[in-house]
Amino acid sequence: MIFGRVRGSAVCTIKYPGTEGVKLLVVEPLNKRLEPVGPLQVAADVVQAGPGDLCMMVRSREASLALPDVKFVPVDLALVGIIDELVVRPDGEFDFTLKPGHVRYT
Repeated sequence: MIFGRVRGSAVCTIKYPGTEGVKLLVVEPLNKRLEPVGPLQVAADVVQAGPGDLCMMVRSREASLALPDVKFVPVDLALVGIIDELVVRPDGEFDFTLKPGHVRYT
């Protein structure tokens, strides 16, 4: 999984069959400290993200599986989640505490 921030949208006049209606967004890959780590990239959006949103993306085969209708399309990067809250802890530290109400069976 890759972190990223949506920077804008891309317009495509001709699309491969199976990708019609899929929004294309320009995203900037980020590290865990939210610093840019690479050039801008275009991702297929399946979660209706908008400019400025912090997002989670997948590459390769997982990206094509994320599209709703056809399961084999030439998509290499897909935006699959919008991150609402990000807590960065020092390396090696992990908190196992679950917040009340987030897990059905606690």
